[in-house]
Amino acid sequence: MRRVISVILLIIICWGIILALHKIPFGIPKTKVGEYYLNRGRQETGSANIVTSVVLNYRGFDTLGEVTVLFIAAIGLGAVLATLNKKGKRKIEPSSLILNTGCRFLFPLILLFGAYIFIHGHLTPGGGFQGGAIIASAYVLIYLGCRGRRISEIGSKTTESLGGLVFIVLGLVGLAVGGHYFLSNFLPKGQLNTLFSAGIIPIIYIAIGFKVGSELAGVIDNLMEKS
Repeated sequence: MRRVISVILLIIICWGIILALHKIPFGIPKTKVGEYYLNRGRQETGSANIVTSVVLNYRGFDTLGEVTVLFIAAIGLGAVLATLNKKGKRKIEPSSLILNTGCRFLFPLILLFGAYIFIHGHLTPGGGFQGGAIIASAYVLIYLGCRGRRISEIGSKTTESLGGLVFIVLGLVGLAVGGHYFLSNFLPKGQLNTLFSAGIIPIIYIAIGFKVGSELAGVIDNLMEKS
């Protein structure tokens, strides 16, 4: 019986794929939204990266939702780990010389690379989420190579809160003075393909980079503490 149901479902899925491919010719978009973004995205936002234009301008609410989901997930993990019984302080086994030296040498370079990724998100592929994840990976290396060190919980929470606050404030200011929608690009767009361009987009990416980096680093810190 299960095999029969599986075969029927497989036939339905294949039939749906065939119909979709038959009705949507390759190379011809079904809607004009993508064409609008490609043709007018750079002019309206000043960003050389069209993906950035969509994520932080045309569909800014989606990005705000993603940041909120990550924030809630970090809070939920902290709440779950806080309910676990804390064990007494134990001796931490030191890491090897190679790992310890690599940790000290690579940590600032990884932070620099992560900052580069979210600062140049409006020019090249990347952005706040990618740069923040790279920054968090630097703290993974710290916990593995320089054992016994931890991030400042107060500093992490402060950075996380300020990043989210900057995002919301810029969106509300854009709604009030820049246009009739949230995250309206009210700052000068500058010259295309330059660092100081795209209006509020680089500022938002910097805020998101610090927020995501601090949240993921806090998650890693909580997991390492309980492990």
